[in-house]
Amino acid sequence: MSTFEPINQERARDVLARAIAGHRVAHAYLFQGADGVGKRAVALEFAQELLCEEGSGTPCGTCLPCQKVSRGVHPDVHVLMPQPKEVAPEDVARRRGLLFEDPYATVDFARRPFLDDPERVSNKQAGYHIERIHADLHRAFSFKPVEGSYKIGIVTDAHLFGGRSANAFLKLLEEPSPRTVFVLTTSRADHILPTILSRCQRLVFSPLASADIAGRLVAVTDLGRDDAEIIARMADGSYSRALELAENTTLMTARQAVVEVFRALWSVDGRGSTADHDLVIDLVGQHAALGRERVKNLLRLMLGWLGDIVTYRASGRTEDLINVDQAQEIRNFSDNLPRADLAAMIDLVEEAHRLVQRNVNLTLLFSRLYGELRRAIRGEPVEGVYVPLVEWETEGAVVH
Repeated sequence: MSTFEPINQERARDVLARAIAGHRVAHAYLFQGADGVGKRAVALEFAQELLCEEGSGTPCGTCLPCQKVSRGVHPDVHVLMPQPKEVAPEDVARRRGLLFEDPYATVDFARRPFLDDPERVSNKQAGYHIERIHADLHRAFSFKPVEGSYKIGIVTDAHLFGGRSANAFLKLLEEPSPRTVFVLTTSRADHILPTILSRCQRLVFSPLASADIAGRLVAVTDLGRDDAEIIARMADGSYSRALELAENTTLMTARQAVVEVFRALWSVDGRGSTADHDLVIDLVGQHAALGRERVKNLLRLMLGWLGDIVTYRASGRTEDLINVDQAQEIRNFSDNLPRADLAAMIDLVEEAHRLVQRNVNLTLLFSRLYGELRRAIRGEPVEGVYVPLVEWETEGAVVH
């Protein structure tokens, strides 16, 4: 059995197992799908299958090659991840080791620049630089397999190839060495050179069912079933996202903060007191001080809450809500504010999430966002979150 334990993705795994059993292994594969659905886990399982002494298309998990792959020490398995140009080799080695321990863990430089502080950001861009392609791929794949029947290259987040590095990698695909297999993983196949895509057999990975995510969370974390099911619903089909949420010690506080935001905006819907207005102003200050990663998480939680209102309005049911434990609040909002323009509210929060990536002033962002959300709640036209600074200075504070 595989030591990497992919969650579901049976269709893709069956295609690969049959290719091995039928001696029809392709030279290159592209695993495409959202982040956290198991592309890396299946890629590592595939490497085990290719090198397993049994050769049946299913890894035994106990032979020496299987054990070496599971520990990340097999000389014929090469795993690459995009990285900044200047990075400590020990940092790369640590991330690679953690990837073999849990292929679903968020260990790449693009999503977690600093392993020990998930909220800390970096201005160093992670990518595939041509020097690393020559050092880590061209050199390694110019030789025959050392121990096994195949030499396997797993290239994660292949959409982060630059122009020169993509062309350098293309040469490897055009002139493959015998018994060489490449597996590229990506969440953005549209960002990969068509000439690379045309040389790969493509396998699509679907979002995971929330029940499968919850089951794994219960098995490997300290979460109870109820909390695991809530997090699984919030993870949007990504087990990696579910793990991040499970590790987030402020998650439940942030979820309550979302309810507090909409309650406050609701209370100033044309009839709020001075205290209600002051509460909104206080929330702007509190949320602007959270830091960018927590702000992005708060905005994602808002989108989930708004999506639940859309779901409830469409069906009148609460069983399919993401925030099922907040069903009463969602019902109240939907029933008591029939004029609320939910589509506009979702657009506003999505715009705010994009603006956070652009290093905007968070106080101005939340002031504008909450002012515009208040208008949308009342069914009034909205103008969006972004306002040029000159206009902002002339219009004054948004929340009056």
